Amino acid sequence: MPPDKPHWAHLFSEVVTSGLCTGCAGCVVACPYDVLEYDDTKGAYKPFHVEADGGFDDCTHGQRGCTLCTRACPRFRLWEPEIDNKLFGREREAAEVEGVSKDIVLARATDAGVAAQGQDGGLVSAILIWALENDVVDAALVSYLEGDGTTWKAVPGVARDRAEVLAGGGSRYTYSANTLAYADAIASGATRIALVGMGCQSSVPPVMAARRAGKVSRRFVLNIGLLCSKTFDDAIFAELFEARYGLARQDMVKMNVKGAFQIWMRDGSFHEIPLKECRDWTRQGCKACPDFAAEHADISAGGIGAFGDWTLTIVRTDTGREVMEKMMADGSIETRPGDDDPGAIALLRKLSRASRRRWPESAVTGPGRVPDAPVQLRR
Repeated sequence: MPPDKPHWAHLFSEVVTSGLCTGCAGCVVACPYDVLEYDDTKGAYKPFHVEADGGFDDCTHGQRGCTLCTRACPRFRLWEPEIDNKLFGREREAAEVEGVSKDIVLARATDAGVAAQGQDGGLVSAILIWALENDVVDAALVSYLEGDGTTWKAVPGVARDRAEVLAGGGSRYTYSANTLAYADAIASGATRIALVGMGCQSSVPPVMAARRAGKVSRRFVLNIGLLCSKTFDDAIFAELFEARYGLARQDMVKMNVKGAFQIWMRDGSFHEIPLKECRDWTRQGCKACPDFAAEHADISAGGIGAFGDWTLTIVRTDTGREVMEKMMADGSIETRPGDDDPGAIALLRKLSRASRRRWPESAVTGPGRVPDAPVQLRR
């Protein structure tokens, strides 16, 4: 196969088995032949090839010229400059460690119910509700808790109205590849889709667009990224929280990370677990991820800083700015200058810088580095 037609065999060796794969599932969503599936058991969170022809490390469709899995991967080869140029018309400057942005503000929902049900002021929930109710999107790809919620296992799902958005409100710190809900959204008739996900997932729509990956990318019309330094394997519940602290997952009602892993219990008690104790359960796919700030979303959001009922919000694209301005105009959200919390912005840049240092020198290329021999993904 000519080198300008990279496919699953290249993705498998360069990303999936090299330590660069974040488990975003972009390749699974993009595959037109349904020969890629996803393993979210026992801390795997990785795609795998299921067709007998080609085996686990090759693909006969790729041998015949299909390149869609590599076009959808936000960690394949020159992904960062490709996405930056597509979204912003330029590559970022060295000082833009948190990515290119238009505005940085603090924001929250004005609806008290939305603010209470969501996280850190309910901004993301408010955006989704507004977009659904104002004919901007037909569906949103989000995460829910499986079953009755007592396992605290996060799973991808589709929100189509206010109730379904609020049902998915709040934070989980185990991983859900929300992109995998794409097929369910399409099956329900959606043609304009919002995505909510960590930085690795929010890079999927723009990398698809940059590499002309077809109709899948065109259906994503709003991209909301969540600030994320890491997620944890599901085993953390049994092996740390319960074994060491006696905190059973079925009795947990809320969690957050604010300098420590915070857990609220059904009996009204509150507990903080030092983050250094959680490190051994860091999900493998997070260890080389360089993107804390969801650098390729339309709007990036996270609850860092001094004000627990406000979301630090990074507006990156024209789409993101238009949504925020319309929501401010009709009173759906309120904002204040990001400079009201200089500590939050300093922390944003500190954590972004730390994450960018994770990208290994052994990779084909990496954030902020120029490869010795540039490799372009040709169209």
